Amino acid sequence: MKESNKRLMSLDALRGFDMFFIMGGEALVLSVAAMFPGAVADTLAEQMGHKAWHGLAFYDIIFPLFLFLAGLSLPFSMAKQNSMGYSRWKMTRKFLRRGIMLVFLGVLYNGLLQFDFANLRYASVLGRIGLAWMLASLSYLWLGKRWSAVLAVVILLGYWALLSLVPAPDAPAGASPFSMEGCLVGYVDRLLLPGVLHSGIHDPEGILSTLPAIVTALLGIFTGDYVRSSKCSGYRKVAVMSAAAIGLLAVGYLWDTLFPLNKNLWTSSFVCCAAGWSLALFAIFYLVVDVLEWRRWPLFFRVIGVNSITIYLAQQFFDFYRPVNSFFGGLLSLLPGEFYAVGYWVCYIIVCWLLLYFLYRQKIFLKV
Repeated sequence: MKESNKRLMSLDALRGFDMFFIMGGEALVLSVAAMFPGAVADTLAEQMGHKAWHGLAFYDIIFPLFLFLAGLSLPFSMAKQNSMGYSRWKMTRKFLRRGIMLVFLGVLYNGLLQFDFANLRYASVLGRIGLAWMLASLSYLWLGKRWSAVLAVVILLGYWALLSLVPAPDAPAGASPFSMEGCLVGYVDRLLLPGVLHSGIHDPEGILSTLPAIVTALLGIFTGDYVRSSKCSGYRKVAVMSAAAIGLLAVGYLWDTLFPLNKNLWTSSFVCCAAGWSLALFAIFYLVVDVLEWRRWPLFFRVIGVNSITIYLAQQFFDFYRPVNSFFGGLLSLLPGEFYAVGYWVCYIIVCWLLLYFLYRQKIFLKV
């Protein structure tokens, strides 16, 4: 199978699997867990939320997985652009335009049109994706794979040293340099970001923590570069990616003893663990969808994946609860109390998915 000539359906499917949890999947799992109280349900529910500060839960992987996949798609996109005769400068302009547009959409998502600039949050999830992906893409385009790998190592080690050795100048006495109050990350955001921060004194999508997020995108790019190669079989690629995932997880969890796993700070250990889990998930999806060619079952996720930004923005600007109540309200009212929440979120997901399926059939895709 020539990867360079074939669209990776596994990429769309995994992106859809990722966005499924943003599209009501998290609430559905929590509703199911609430029906079966106990240790297993408590553990499952805990994995469906972000860790307050240090630590790593499944839901903490959702965001970096999306960024990892955005990077993974780049080598395929660049190969297509090269075949169309794009120069490096033309690709540079395209990368810059996409990054800036995502930053703008992120601010728009946060309430730009309210025109309350003093209380507007300028940092955002889309902004983090835009900046990190853009800078990683430019690195890969102009520095190449080898020097981009060197840059990734320098960023991870440098970020560790910076946060370890330089606490916030306004940190309370005795505060850890890895705490919200004592970290340099929050201080830089308080100093330079206008408007308000997500946590008052700290923003998880702020300025300084964008640096290690670049590495998350770069690790996705390196994965895409490897998969696109036709030098070995799909099974061999799955084995290599699985081994790499184990290696990244080992480094990440060992590093956690010195530089805690922390999504809010996007620590270097978090980068390694998030990339390890992302790579493991991609290896599974790649094996099933693109190597074994089981193509029918991932349609549900692919429909979400090809319009992932569409549903992310749509849930902010449109009321999906209203059609749920209009179309399914009578049916839901028949469900006993413990089943109501599960039924409600199943219906919510159906409404969102049907919209995306309509766009999918009409070949309408929001591309930035």
